Amino acid sequence: MGYEAVDVVPSNHGRLLRIFIDKPGGITVDDCAEVSRQLSRVFAVEGVDYDRLEVSSPGLDRPLRREADFERFAGQKVDVRMRVADPSGRRRYVGVLRGVVAGTARLEVDGQAVELALDGMDRARLVPELTRSERTK
Repeated sequence: MGYEAVDVVPSNHGRLLRIFIDKPGGITVDDCAEVSRQLSRVFAVEGVDYDRLEVSSPGLDRPLRREADFERFAGQKVDVRMRVADPSGRRRYVGVLRGVVAGTARLEVDGQAVELALDGMDRARLVPELTRSERTK
């Protein structure tokens, strides 16, 4: 359908399915409704048992999961939490994503270059940076 499946989150023992989608230019309510209708049909044919389906955009603090996500959002501010702390005890890094090479994200954190293995990340998200006019709306 031309959408990227960003995340699928089952909850309530699989009774609620949350599907997060994206596409270049962003997601509209109509996009969510279209995907929801299509998935409802597919799930009915495939016998997927659920009570409620929610389809939405990943939001401004979108999770980064695949190497392609780290490439796509290079230049933006990110918040990364590692599974294991570095020798100094640090697990959380907030900085500007400078790209990814061979499974390693490159960040600029407090003026320092930091390289973090994607497979060692607990989570990574974009950090929304609102302009002054957006904060006053």
